Amino acid sequence: MELPEFFSSLIVVEGKVCWDLYIDGLVISSDGNLLDALGAAIRAALSNTGIPSVHVAAGASNDEQPEVDISDEEFLQFDTTGVPVIVTLTKVGKHYIVDYLNYLGRITGLRVTLLELFGPADATSEEESQMSSAVSISINRQGHICGMTKRGGSGIDPSVILDMISVANFVSRQLIEKLDSEISAAEANEKDS
Repeated sequence: MELPEFFSSLIVVEGKVCWDLYIDGLVISSDGNLLDALGAAIRAALSNTGIPSVHVAAGASNDEQPEVDISDEEFLQFDTTGVPVIVTLTKVGKHYIVDYLNYLGRITGLRVTLLELFGPADATSEEESQMSSAVSISINRQGHICGMTKRGGSGIDPSVILDMISVANFVSRQLIEKLDSEISAAEANEKDS
């Protein structure tokens, strides 16, 4: 099985030594879609994550565990180019609403919220109470689906799912571009300070 490219940042010696990555998300408010918000927050947090540089001692045989020296001073940037975003579509009647996660700024500390970028697109509490189902799709920069989950008791016609995937793919490209732009701007501001 081939690992997603962003996991390669965690490999020290292939098949032998790697970093474990644990991510905890603290939800303070549940305005909008939590999966989308957590996905964007994780992407932003990982872009600011430094992985300690590891030097592997030469001479270990293939059967032995290699000796490693972990640097306290050198750090490698975590590669977030392959980290997917999550786009949720809420189905109400014959239509669906794309949840643009209007509170991204409160979670990641970015100044621009997705509501300002794309307009009001969050499913309202009234719409959510009338939803028949919701589909959350995780999509990476290449447009590949990394995961998908459905909630709600109602089934969804396969042709509607394909249409939802197409919309989510389009939205994910815009979201990734905007997140990357805002993360770069925040990093530039941080360096200037």
